[in-house]
Amino acid sequence: MKLIQLVEWCNSAIALTFTVLFFYQVIYLAVGLCRRHWRDTHQPSRLRRYAALISARNEEGVIGELIASLKKQNYPAELLDIYIVADNCTDNTALAAEAAGATRVYRRFNCKEVGKGYALDYLLKQLQTDEVFDRYEGYFIFDADNIVDPNFVSEMNRTYDKGGFAAITCYRNSKNFGQNWITAGYSIWFLREARFVNSARMALGLSCHVSGTGFLISADVLREKGGWPYHLLTEDLQFSAECAAEGKRIGYCDGAVIYDEQPTSFCQSWTQRLRWSKGFYQVDRKYAPALLKRVARGGRKGFACYDILMTITPGVLLSALGGVLWMVVLLACLAAPDYAVKQVLALTISFFSSAFTAFYRGFFLYGLLTVLSEWSHIKAKSWQKLLFLPVFPLFMLTYIPISVQALFQKVEWKPIAHKSLKQLDSTY
Repeated sequence: MKLIQLVEWCNSAIALTFTVLFFYQVIYLAVGLCRRHWRDTHQPSRLRRYAALISARNEEGVIGELIASLKKQNYPAELLDIYIVADNCTDNTALAAEAAGATRVYRRFNCKEVGKGYALDYLLKQLQTDEVFDRYEGYFIFDADNIVDPNFVSEMNRTYDKGGFAAITCYRNSKNFGQNWITAGYSIWFLREARFVNSARMALGLSCHVSGTGFLISADVLREKGGWPYHLLTEDLQFSAECAAEGKRIGYCDGAVIYDEQPTSFCQSWTQRLRWSKGFYQVDRKYAPALLKRVARGGRKGFACYDILMTITPGVLLSALGGVLWMVVLLACLAAPDYAVKQVLALTISFFSSAFTAFYRGFFLYGLLTVLSEWSHIKAKSWQKLLFLPVFPLFMLTYIPISVQALFQKVEWKPIAHKSLKQLDSTY
């Protein structure tokens, strides 16, 4: 009987823990549902000068499209310069960037310090050496496969003008939502992050997180840090965690839109998300003490630290730990009577069945609300928007084995191959 009670207690403890830790996400969801896309009417005091920084590794097929979209901005061309670092390239990325009209292209060859963080730091150091760093009040970070909406810079300048932001993230859309269930899974997740997370944080006066690409960083922050000293596998999350720990605020600009290309194969997706998961653990290990200390102080800055802790301590890891706890209970059954073992097994099957059902139902609902809310912004056919909804929860479920693998495996940064927008358009 005690064993049965222990199993029931474990069920309740795990369910209660998840509910308490992540309940604030329900508030974000409610705010996101109430707050539609809004037009920011703030009139900036002036037009600032910015630089776009792009780290590109073997991206000759897409780099020209990104530069072309930056040159079509509804913003004075003389106030936006474009700098490329062709990082360990074995193709014609540098020549393609120069031909497309980049302000300057730097070539970097370093097989020991590999990754986007090192490349960006190198690029900023070169700008300092060339004595052009101080020309700019802010720096945009893009990936080579991005396409930038014509109003991106002007909208970012509008938000930046309000002051008080160390960085500003954007509305991250996708170039290839409808290509397959993997690209749709990524796309729904990033759209959900914009509508039901960052938009809610901004509305509540909280701090956001930068996410990989399409964000603006204050030149003052880069000057304070001496460049870009963020070299973990998820350098964007590392930057966000450090900002939260130091009480710096990251904003969100709903009107600034980029289109990002998502991986198309499951193998590519697994490799990328394995790196992300490993990077989450790295950031957790490095910043958790400072974040917890700030959480204890309370207030909005304290909550920002709690929020990012819930991001870098993934729910899938908590799920894995719950599974380990259950394994301990099952091992205890080896010494129990047969009737008790049958009851424990029945409770175990019932628990995992209920957990899977709740997981699937929750993410399906999240995906449905995201697609319906962002329907007009999704670049895909109507049937494609609906077709991939049922498999979105399964896409998210694959994070569990990925996160468990990341716990034990050494992970290195690897590039993801990208296609041009014209190639992607031809698939529809």
